[in-house]
Amino acid sequence: MASNNRPDRETREARQRLRAYQARQKVHQHRVTRRRRDNIIASIVVVAVAVIAVGAQLAYFNGGPGTPVAKPSASATPTPTPTAAAGENSGDVPPVSVAEDRSWTGSMKLNDVTLDFTLDGAAAPQGVASTVSLIESGFYDGVTCHRLTTGEGFEVLQCGDPDGTGAGGPGYSYGPIENAPADGVYPAGTIAMARQGGNAYSMGSQFFIVYGDTTIPADAAGGYTVIGTVTGGLDELNSQITSKGVEGGASDGKPAVPVTMSDLTVE
Repeated sequence: MASNNRPDRETREARQRLRAYQARQKVHQHRVTRRRRDNIIASIVVVAVAVIAVGAQLAYFNGGPGTPVAKPSASATPTPTPTAAAGENSGDVPPVSVAEDRSWTGSMKLNDVTLDFTLDGAAAPQGVASTVSLIESGFYDGVTCHRLTTGEGFEVLQCGDPDGTGAGGPGYSYGPIENAPADGVYPAGTIAMARQGGNAYSMGSQFFIVYGDTTIPADAAGGYTVIGTVTGGLDELNSQITSKGVEGGASDGKPAVPVTMSDLTVE
C-alpha cells in the first residue's frame, strides 16, 4: 500500500518544488522590475532637478535686466506686445530724429542721491530718442526703481516702470537693440534699456543702472541697448541705496530702501 502511494507523494513533492521555484522566480522578477522602476524614477528626479537648476539660472539672467520690461501699461485699447520675429515697433514710438545724433547731458535724483549722466544719441538713436522724450514729458517723476540685484558680477538697479511691478511701460514698445557690448560686459555706470527675454522689440521706459561691473549673456535677441553712462553720484548710490541690499535679504527683488525717481532733466 505504501509503495502505491510513493509515486503520488513524489508527484506532489515535485509539484510543490515547482510551485516554490515559480514563487521564487516571481519574487525575483518583481524585485528586478521594482529596481528598474526605482532607477527610472531616480533618473527622472535627477533630470528634473537639473532642469529646475538650469531654468532658475536662465530666469536669473533672461529674467534679469531684460525680461519683465516694456509691456504697455493697461488702457482701454491696449497696444499688443510685438514678438521678436515681428521686428516692429508698437504704439506711438518717438521718432529717431529726437536723439539728434548727438550727446545729451542730464541728471536725476534717486531719493536724495543725485546722478549725473550722459546719453549717446549717435550710438543708440532710438533708445535715446525715447528716453529723452519721456524725461521731457515728466513721465519718470515719482516712478520707482522696483528691482535690485546684488549677485557678484550681476549688480543692477532697474527703474522706470510706472506700475512698479516690472510689467509696466509708456504705452509703446520699440527696437532694435542698439550699442550692445559684443562681450556682454556692462561696466559700472552703464545705463541700458531693459527688455523682455528673446524680444528685441520690447523696450519701453524701463532701464537699468549698472552699479558694479556686470556680465549679462546675450540671449536669442542679442544684448541690451546701452544708452548712456553715469558720470557722477554712483558712489552715493552705492552707499545709500544698493549697499542696503534687497528686501528680505534675497539677491534679486525690491530694494530694501524704497527708491523713487525725481527731478529728471536733459539737454
